[in-house]
Parts: sequence; C-alpha cells; structure tokens
Amino acid sequence: MTAQPTRPTAPFEPIAETVASLMPRAKAELTELVAFRSVADPAQFPPSECRAAADWVADALRAEGFEDVALLDTPDGTQSVYGHLPGPEGAPTVLLYAHYDVQPPLDEGAWVTPPFELTEREDGRWYGRGAADCKGGFIMHLLALRALKANGGIPVGVKVIAEGSEEQGTGGLERYAEAHPELLAADAIVIGDAGNFRAGLPTVTATLRGMTMMRVTVDTLRGNLHSGMFGGAAPDALAALIRVLDSLRAEDGSTTVDGLPADGTWQGLQYPEEDFREDAKVLDGVGLIGDGTVADRLWARPAVTVLGIDCPPVVGATPSVHASARAQISLRVPPGQDAAEATKLLTAHLEAHTPWGARVSVEQVGQGQPFLADVASPAYTSMADALAFAYPGQRMQVAGMGGTIPLCNTLAALYPDTEILLIGLSEPAAQIHAVNESVSPDELERLSVAEAVFLLNYAAAGRE
Repeated sequence: MTAQPTRPTAPFEPIAETVASLMPRAKAELTELVAFRSVADPAQFPPSECRAAADWVADALRAEGFEDVALLDTPDGTQSVYGHLPGPEGAPTVLLYAHYDVQPPLDEGAWVTPPFELTEREDGRWYGRGAADCKGGFIMHLLALRALKANGGIPVGVKVIAEGSEEQGTGGLERYAEAHPELLAADAIVIGDAGNFRAGLPTVTATLRGMTMMRVTVDTLRGNLHSGMFGGAAPDALAALIRVLDSLRAEDGSTTVDGLPADGTWQGLQYPEEDFREDAKVLDGVGLIGDGTVADRLWARPAVTVLGIDCPPVVGATPSVHASARAQISLRVPPGQDAAEATKLLTAHLEAHTPWGARVSVEQVGQGQPFLADVASPAYTSMADALAFAYPGQRMQVAGMGGTIPLCNTLAALYPDTEILLIGLSEPAAQIHAVNESVSPDELERLSVAEAVFLLNYAAAGRE
C-alpha cells in the first residue's frame, strides 16, 4: 500500500540546504546525548544518568525558544521533558515525540566501538546506543525546527515531549498524559520513533504491535539438591521452566498461546524472505520460524520471545537439581487484539502448562496496546508530499512495525480527532536494541528535511 503526493512539491531547496549545513552540529549534539547512560532501570545504571539526559533535552528546548519547558515527574518514577513553542495565530499545533531513554548496551565487549561514545566508522554510519532509537529522533526534531526558523519561521505551534522510560514499558508518560489530558493536545502528532522499511525508502508506519511483558517463576523444592543423590526423582525447577517456555511455540516456531489467534494476514508492503534473512543476519542453513508471509509474522500476528532466564552460568555451575527458576517473556500483540486480554491468556497458558504440579507465579512488568493509524487523513497527504521532496523519485510507503510504542494508543484515545504519524531513523541497518546500534546520517538529514517540509505543508493545508 502506498500513498502518493496529490500536488507538486514547492521549492523547498533552502530547507534542504540549511539542514545539510547543520549536520556537523547535529553530530556534535548527538555525541553529547548518546554519552548519557540513560537506561531507565536503576538496577543497571544510576538514575542520575537519566536525569542528566533529561536536563540536556530541556536545555536544548530552551535554547530554541520553547516556553513552559518542564521536567515532568511521571508515576513510574522517571521524567519526561515537555516544551511548547506557540505558533502564528490560527495555526495548527503539532506535537513532536521522541524518547531519551535507551535500551541497555548488552555485552559492551561485543561493541566494535564503545556504546556510549558516538563513533563514525568506515561505512559512514554513526554508532552508539540510542543513535537511532531514539536520541537521534530528538535531534531530527531540532534540525527540522532550526531549518524552518532559518527560512521564514515555524508555521505551526509546536509541542515537544521527550519520554524518559519508553524502553522499559512502565507507562509513566501514558498515565501522566491521562491525568493531564490538555498537555499534549495537538492537531497532529509526529512520533519520531519508527523508521523506513529500509534506508532510502521513505516509509510511514501504520500499525504497531502491542506488548505485554511477564516474569514467570517456577518453584519445586525448598533448596537445591545434589543431582547424583536426588536427580531422576526430585522435580527440577529449571527443567519445568524449560517445558513451560517450550509450550509457547509450535513445532514450526509459531507462537502458541492458548486462546490467542495467530492467523492474521498483512495486506500492505511485503517483506521478501531473502531481504529479511539479510536484515536479521540469519545464519546460513538456519530456517525462519512460523508460517505465512514474513509481513504476516512481523506485523499481523502475535510473537513471543524469551528475554532472559535466571539460572546458574555454565562456568561455576554445580551438579544440582534446581529449586527455583525464573524467566522474563515478551508477547507482541497485533492490531485487532487487546493487550490486556492477551496478558490474561498468556498467564493462564503459563499456569496450565507448568508440569509436575510445580508452583508457578506470574508477574506483569509492562504492557502496551497495539496501534492502527488512519493513513487516509490529510496529515498523511502532507507527509507524502514532504517525503517525495526529501527522497527524490520515491513515493511514501506504508508499512507495519513489530515493535511497540505504548503512548500511541493513549494519545489516540485522548485525542480521537488528532492525526498520528510515525516516522524515524530505525531502518534495519540501525540494529536498534542490539549491539552496534547505529544511525545513517543521510537518513537523519533527509527525514529532518521531510519533517520541516511536512510542517510547512500541514500549515498550508490548514489555510486552504
């Protein structure tokens, strides 16, 4: 499915020239922002890192003339940064979203260059945790606004919200927005946390899978036992947990949660299997899991992932039957399904499939609803025109995204007449959430131009 421009693009070359001239500054600022280890989990990194990143974002907004800049204390104990830049009288208001928190770096030793030092490598990409997801998204917003200021001014009112715990899925900003519904009200919202289907192919994201995150603990004994004296009769909690986790997949790897439909189909842009194998870096000879098209599996069906297991490492392991074992599980929920209902079904499944009468407890640690955009809305026409200018010879593509941005559904519920668009820097080569995350400076430049032109188009459409 593609959206096409309906009118010729205006001569926006000065916008593009300004953005190009600002790229060295953008790199310097992204270097500063990436340096903060802003993982919103105090068990992994000190909260002072997130506070410092929030202060940096707030200072950047103030420097651009934003009013009412505030660090919002959200109910999950983190801070989101808000600012408002009034527009011309009668102009629409556009909310620009990004998040400054990041995923943990995982194995820092596996990074070619340090994860919290933005580094340009021989391929021209800029590497660092958050470079694409989503500190680069905040820099994209700044570039677009600066280009407009340098070429006649910003034609709309602008609100910016930079979330502080998006990667944790703890819902702080969602609950804050629900308690202060006037704060983020806007005529259109640009979520800068998605990405092109691939670099150079301009794409808006029409759907997001929702998510529920669970911790399951299995207990069988009052304490570990010698595997020689008791193994073979004593119930091993780790083995029981492995059985439970295996029950979540069919033989072909498809997700199987009792009662949860898993046969959805995707009718839009397709994802060729050979392209997916390359993007996902699947080893030669290893098959993909599931059935249906790749697009079906990524954008229209649920997907379970075991994120981690608490058990002894191989080095230093003792010959023991384990008394307790724990795992963290993520279930992605496609549009058309309710994340809360999926949580209930997953909980019931885990309890029903725990073997040997072992004691099982399930704790929910995060949840977000799936999202479906209206791609026929006027804002999408303005964005199609903008992307056609920023990517000459290309048309805007409409795709799904398997990831979750819980705030989208909250905003859609709070502001049902508001148009929500998702763009961003997280194309496949960015390797977000993995080691060696990177951003393409060319994508950053083009999407910044597109966002600036979109704001001009959107303001003009409001006057027609």
